[in-house]
Amino acid sequence: MTTVGESLVHLLESYGVDTVFGIPGVHTIELYRGLAASKIRHITPRHEQGAGFMADGYARATGKPGVAFVITGPGITNTITAMGQARADSIPMLVISGVNQRQSLGKGMGFLHELPNQRAMLQTVAMFSHRIEKADELPIVLARAFALFASRRPGPVHIEIPLDVMALPLDGAERQASDAPIPHASPETMAELTRQCLAAERPAILIGGGAKEAATPLKDLAEKLDAPVVATTNARGILHHHPLLVPASPSLKAVRQLLADSDLVIAIGTEMGPTDYDMYGDGGFPELKRFVRIDIDAGQLDRWPAFMPIEASAKETVEKLSAGLPARRNARSGEERAEQTRDAAWVEVGTRTQGQVRFLNILRDTLPNSLIVGDSTQTIYSGNLYYDHDRVGGWFNAATGFGALGFGPPAAIGAALGKPETSTICIVGDGGFQFVLGELGAAVDEEVPVIFIVWNNQGYQEIERAMVEVDINPVGVRPSAPDYLKIADAYGVPSHRLADIDELPEALLRAKASGKPYLIEIDEKLVG
Repeated sequence: MTTVGESLVHLLESYGVDTVFGIPGVHTIELYRGLAASKIRHITPRHEQGAGFMADGYARATGKPGVAFVITGPGITNTITAMGQARADSIPMLVISGVNQRQSLGKGMGFLHELPNQRAMLQTVAMFSHRIEKADELPIVLARAFALFASRRPGPVHIEIPLDVMALPLDGAERQASDAPIPHASPETMAELTRQCLAAERPAILIGGGAKEAATPLKDLAEKLDAPVVATTNARGILHHHPLLVPASPSLKAVRQLLADSDLVIAIGTEMGPTDYDMYGDGGFPELKRFVRIDIDAGQLDRWPAFMPIEASAKETVEKLSAGLPARRNARSGEERAEQTRDAAWVEVGTRTQGQVRFLNILRDTLPNSLIVGDSTQTIYSGNLYYDHDRVGGWFNAATGFGALGFGPPAAIGAALGKPETSTICIVGDGGFQFVLGELGAAVDEEVPVIFIVWNNQGYQEIERAMVEVDINPVGVRPSAPDYLKIADAYGVPSHRLADIDELPEALLRAKASGKPYLIEIDEKLVG
């Protein structure tokens, strides 16, 4: 007899799942019945929030859904923060939890890990949450989840399995076929978009995380249009070092001026959220002329009106549009506009940010094609303002959208597990690292060669600065930090504290050569 728990593992394998993150508990042990005999690798974090963040990092690095097994009650409440981050950044995540026996639900009898209505809580953050009431529902619900990941704007999905359902018999469960349609732009829409592109004299392109799969045809489109391309945070790495690229935030005045002066702006796979477009909260983003939006999610299109809203996949639409356009114009004025914007934006960010961007450039150039995973900390804020990465999807962090502290280290572990052949660098502040210090143990257990760079400014300096700027006496912004080299030593992790910024390249190469987790601490004063 095969149980629901064993069938779950079998079905996940059929969908290509090779890694699951979770902490076993009495409310999930039936999910583990078939795991040891499967090809799926199980990773044990030190906290369920870490399981969620690891699943997130794995998904960003691989493009496949990250999967987490968590217990009822505190396990799922610990994971909900990571689900919030995944929803904000459209990351495919499948969270499978237990829940108490069916007959006990909603009665408040005081069972272990009981919540008044666990599923109702998860419905507020998940793309959908489903309780398996009968064994034969399992393959149908999994098909629904993976169809969403493949055909619509992805995000976290929650499936809960009651304790008395996990052990029920379920023989012969097989992957269900999905006919979920991917939205396409009509021929008439494509013809009109082509006409608009041909009529434009000063076009520009905005790209978000949803444009990553369209990176190759996007280059061709930008060159044919001679259009500057403004990359938001989650689009960094697309068109690296291209003369049409503007790797700077549209919250900057220089970038906004470029867009205001454009007579056609095509936004591809970006939600137009304020953490990218109005991070200073000044309401100064300009009204755009002939604004076109291409997005796979109709809900996103409704939230920011456009001259032409197009519900369609980015890759297919960009390919079709580019194929219908003539060869590149001769003027190359787009490259001049992009260069002027880059130069003006660089001056605008100021010397402090410039120094931190140069620090990021050292990381990129010393270990090219790396994954750089960030927490909410100074250098990451600076990179989100202005930084050109050399790998599509290789720059991501929690400093936009949901903005969860403690994201960086576990997400980097997940990313490194998903892409073991690629260098993974985690940048985390001394404050944020204390949220998840225990995940160093998970990195050691799995021998994941993440290079943890601790940006030490002795507290929450960005918050302290913000308090001072509005005449608030800073309170609560100087939490004491441990000696990170001693913490690393306690876990058996080699480490190094930089005495000079010139030591950084050698330290990175030494960390890379170790093939193990490695910690580098840098005092922010070394960068300025």
